Amino acid sequence: MRCVFSLSYVTSYFQVLHNVAALVRAESKWLAELEALDTGKPLWEAQADIDACADVIVMFAGFVLTLTGVHVPVPPNPGSFYYTRREPFGVCAGIGAWNFPFQMAIWKSVPALAAGNAMVFKPSPLTPLTATRLSELYVKAGCPGGLFSIVLGGVETGQTLLNHPVVSKISFTGSVGGGRSVLSTAANRIVPGTVELGGKSALIIMPDADLNEAVKGTLMANFYSQGQVCSNAGRVFVHKSIFGEFQNKLLIAVEKLRVGDPFDPNTSVGALITTEHKSKVISYITSAVSEGAVLLYGGKQPVFPSDSDLNPVNFLSPCVLCRCCDDMQAVREEIFGPVVTLLQFETEEEVIQRANNSDLGLAGGVFSNNLSTAHRIASQLECGSVYVNSYNVYPPGIPFGGYKQSGFGRENSLETLLSYTQIKAVYVEGGSLPDPFPVSTG
Repeated sequence: MRCVFSLSYVTSYFQVLHNVAALVRAESKWLAELEALDTGKPLWEAQADIDACADVIVMFAGFVLTLTGVHVPVPPNPGSFYYTRREPFGVCAGIGAWNFPFQMAIWKSVPALAAGNAMVFKPSPLTPLTATRLSELYVKAGCPGGLFSIVLGGVETGQTLLNHPVVSKISFTGSVGGGRSVLSTAANRIVPGTVELGGKSALIIMPDADLNEAVKGTLMANFYSQGQVCSNAGRVFVHKSIFGEFQNKLLIAVEKLRVGDPFDPNTSVGALITTEHKSKVISYITSAVSEGAVLLYGGKQPVFPSDSDLNPVNFLSPCVLCRCCDDMQAVREEIFGPVVTLLQFETEEEVIQRANNSDLGLAGGVFSNNLSTAHRIASQLECGSVYVNSYNVYPPGIPFGGYKQSGFGRENSLETLLSYTQIKAVYVEGGSLPDPFPVSTG
């Protein structure tokens, strides 16, 4: 099935996307409140997510007019040539995770529609509110009804969507196990898929790093959204010569983080998504301690004042673990919670090998005042994104996606738009055809 809302409506769709961005900005405060209510993340963080999404929409609106092909002459006949067209797949399926529900709906639907496709999107059943509102904003912005549709449900609904014969392209964000299932379905149906899966990223603190900046980067790499960020760097490798000083500075910073009401502007860390997920995070902390790690701070359910309306059951204080080893379960596996494991290293070669010793490769980072060192390390890290003297920053246009079992394909970039198109080659003969089967007269 091909989407009719494509080439003949490029200019109007350029305007539709700008209309969507304007509506998102007009409703940004309310959308942020819905996002905080659904996810438990602090309102200020949800607000930043929504505002960034409006910028992403504008970016893809600008890309709409850049979807062009090539024209190539074919010698020896000067009138012969071929050209290429980028054409939509038709109906695409998107499945999002619960940690960034609005962002995922935007990152998947906007490039799909910008390329001339329709999209059916399934948000997580835990966080459906903002994606549902987005479907209404598309219509309000002038998008034909049904071009972006929402289906609600769990795994069974997702499988039904992916197996529907009209779906010609799949985009999924979630766990590695979920990605395997999605790719199995895609393989059986022989349809292309983009998958952004889990991560177990490494942040490397070199001996010449500005430790105050490195501490801020470590907080950014581990405690946004209660640590429920797939690109988080839960493995923080610190050079042996600065380990003690860095650890002390980090503890001071973590102790200042405030756990509490997501709607309180002073809150740093909100609530985890479910009680079951919180229990899973705690089990990783318990496992690490049983394997010899030392719990320096946090990892406990906070005690709120007696007059507070908050139920502490889904809250967890940010956790710092030291004396960690690479073979510990909490160091090897994705925790998806506010837990940082501190590890020491002595040489650059050693830390690169240890950082890459993972089946996952979503992101990584390095703090160093020597840019030659930083670039050298960045080039050797086996991951889709590397941060130098920063972490977890995703401006519009920067490709986001993984290496290895963290998936393939990219979001949030021109590469994303191109992935929602198929290339058609058209050859044009500029003269008379030769005899295809010449007969010898001899």
